[in-house]
Amino acid sequence: MLAWLMLLVCARMVQGFDNGLVSSSCGSMTPSHNSNSPQNSQAPYSISVDNSTYTDGQAITVTLTANSGSFKGFLLEAREVGGSNPMGSFTLMGTNTQLLACSSEANKAVSHTSASSKSQIQSKWKASASGNSKNIEFRATVVRDFSTFWVGVKSAAVTYSGPKIPIDSASSGSSTQSPANSRSSAISNSGCGSTKTCFSDPSGCDPSSNSKCYFMSAAQSASGAPYKFEIVGSADGYVSIGFSDDQKMGNDDIYICGKDSNGNIQLQHAFSTGTTTPGNITLGNVSGFNSSLINGVISCSFTSGNPISTTRSSSSQSSYYIFLAYGETQTGVIQGHRTTPFISSSKVDLSSNQSLGSREEFPPIVKAHGCLMLIAWMTTGSIGMLIARYLKNAAKGTKFCGKDFWFVVHVFLMILSVAATIIAFILVFSYAGDWAGGVHPVLGVLVMILSLAQPIAAMFRCGPQNERRYIFNWAHAINALAIKGLAVAAIFTGLALVDSSEQQWLPKVMGGFVAWEAFFFLLHDFQQRKKKKDVMDQDSDRTRTESLLLVTFFLGNIAFLVALLVGIGNS
Repeated sequence: MLAWLMLLVCARMVQGFDNGLVSSSCGSMTPSHNSNSPQNSQAPYSISVDNSTYTDGQAITVTLTANSGSFKGFLLEAREVGGSNPMGSFTLMGTNTQLLACSSEANKAVSHTSASSKSQIQSKWKASASGNSKNIEFRATVVRDFSTFWVGVKSAAVTYSGPKIPIDSASSGSSTQSPANSRSSAISNSGCGSTKTCFSDPSGCDPSSNSKCYFMSAAQSASGAPYKFEIVGSADGYVSIGFSDDQKMGNDDIYICGKDSNGNIQLQHAFSTGTTTPGNITLGNVSGFNSSLINGVISCSFTSGNPISTTRSSSSQSSYYIFLAYGETQTGVIQGHRTTPFISSSKVDLSSNQSLGSREEFPPIVKAHGCLMLIAWMTTGSIGMLIARYLKNAAKGTKFCGKDFWFVVHVFLMILSVAATIIAFILVFSYAGDWAGGVHPVLGVLVMILSLAQPIAAMFRCGPQNERRYIFNWAHAINALAIKGLAVAAIFTGLALVDSSEQQWLPKVMGGFVAWEAFFFLLHDFQQRKKKKDVMDQDSDRTRTESLLLVTFFLGNIAFLVALLVGIGNS
């Protein structure tokens, strides 16, 4: 019996608190593992957070990760930097964790539920709703086994960025049932150039009547100090304004109107240090915040007495480049904007009461990219494909350099298309200098890859009489069809980025262009079927009909092409 008792005691000592119920250790965060002491070496574990700042009531995802190996137990808390009391509260994000009460306060810590091996756990921490104004850090004790554990594993400090400005209940929230032209706060371009400075895209647009209008204004108060700012734009998550010493991101003073984790519109003050997500800073002297979200259009207005600073310190200058950007948010955190921000063409003195539009959003190099892709896959490529499919007999017997004339013309036009695609690809990437994201670049890369594959495969094709020639013919045709479909989709998405008009007329013209081409391909197909049935037709009559169809198609093609090229040039 004594032996059994000794065995049970030893088993308990080895087991420790494998159920994770360690509320008694909330204060010291040190396991009661007999005489075993914490390790002094660098812990092979790390704590990461999804936000470097927080406001009252904000939620932060906390991740404890084993950089090598695994762990069996842990205790995780949030504390003031240098403090000893748990702050905020946790909620669970997995089945292998549990919440603990510390000093009779529920949900102050998180621990394991069993001694199973783990490589990572996550939990959601939420700041208290009342103002705390303290920077915090997340601390953990991590147990590898009964005798090996680390105490004081810390995250980077999370900065308290001030309370959220309360949202005016009369104008906040989503109101999809309101009329499309109904806009709270009555933000309009009235007074632009006389009582306030305005910046918009399209230039001179009125946000009260144009849902595609991106607009900001700044009106100085009578006393000359605070400015009343207005921001309007259609966005999935946020619209923002920034003030900068140059036309590049970095060292910019930013105000953001965006959705929080509950979908309400909040105001944030931020400072950017590069092309990464701006870091939140305290709102400071800001008042009178009103907002609305109607039919996808975010509007907000507020008064700020904060000095504009592009160096994170007080600045004496009064003129800045204005940035107007928009994008998505995820759980209240802004994501990178997928389109180029609207940027003023010169520095603006906000007190000068002027009205201006954004600088040219698409510089000549980007327009050249669009024009080349349009020519390549809606004109030269289309005509080259049409000749190869339907017009082989139009110049029957005519040779050029020992090759059928139709084949020479087809190869020449397709080489032009591939060359134009390569040049357009290089132009836009040399301008962007990085991956922009979104559907359009993905489609463009696919077009580029398949376009290069087409002539390479053609160089290694077998002879016309080879029994396996049909394999190349089918592969060549299918790849050409794929290129054409992807290119058309890329052009549509590109024109949608270029066209900022309310009517979106460029994509509509492109729709007519595609319909015109499809009609003539069907017409040629009908003509071929008719030719097979009517064997009495003279070759000269067939050739004349096919040539007439080609000329008609070419003239219509050029008309659509010119219309789109002019539209791109004026965008």
